[in-house]
Amino acid sequence: MANVVIDSLDPKDVETIAHLYNQVFKPPRSPESFARRFLARANVVALVARIGQDAVGFYIGLELKPSVHFAWLCGVVPGMRRVGIGTQLMHAAIDWAKAQGYASVRFECHNQHRAFLHFGITEGFDIVGIRWDPDRLENLVIFEKSLGVPADQEAGDTD
Repeated sequence: MANVVIDSLDPKDVETIAHLYNQVFKPPRSPESFARRFLARANVVALVARIGQDAVGFYIGLELKPSVHFAWLCGVVPGMRRVGIGTQLMHAAIDWAKAQGYASVRFECHNQHRAFLHFGITEGFDIVGIRWDPDRLENLVIFEKSLGVPADQEAGDTD
């Protein structure tokens, strides 16, 4: 497994987020598209994995509802895939969500992303449904994992 350092990134730094995204995914997205996505979203978290000074992966998540953290994007640059960087990013995000008091973490995955499907199953996520993606004209598999946070300790509770 690659030895990476995972740092937080300010979600307002949409220039860096777009740069990281565009290194991993196609078609490219503009910084403005990320700024729009984050509008009125609670608890947006952005993490970057690096080896030395090189960014090799990133994670972006946000609050889906007060008890559920949604892992929106996780990507690793092509030359560094299959060495555990995505897994380390997801573990860091799960730890962050648990520390924030979320009861569960959810993510969606296309069927052809076999490594991520395998991650979800191996890491104890449950398949809780499917959703049609009108942009890609295919189904997404929905995974969710309970974090063992008692209901009275969920995110947003102040008692």
